[in-house]
Amino acid sequence: QVLESGGGSVQTGDSLRLSCIASGATWGDYSMAWFRQAPGKEREFVCAIRTGDGSAKSAASVKGRFTISRDRAKMSSHLQMNSLKPDDTAVYYCAARGGNLNYGSLDRSDVYDFWGQGTLVTVSS
Repeated sequence: QVLESGGGSVQTGDSLRLSCIASGATWGDYSMAWFRQAPGKEREFVCAIRTGDGSAKSAASVKGRFTISRDRAKMSSHLQMNSLKPDDTAVYYCAARGGNLNYGSLDRSDVYDFWGQGTLVTVSS
């Protein structure tokens, strides 16, 4: 089971930290990603990380503002979101799978086996 937390309502320029935990997982290594879906839009990739070498990947729209990290002992990841903009308003979903994905696959939604219910982030101007 994948559980997200940390969403909320903030203003432009504020920060939020989302957390994701793979509850009950017993993976040695794992890959985790964040996707988001804004109202009326398709789901899009945000950031991903794999635990083996800590390689991370980010969408161009969030580079320099969002940072993903992982805590292997807790089977979790965190998404630090800074300088938030109204365009960042969306439901944020965490996705996970055991093992280290190829770097080129980290941003593909179809490679993840487990998904959370989503957490809403609202950024007002």
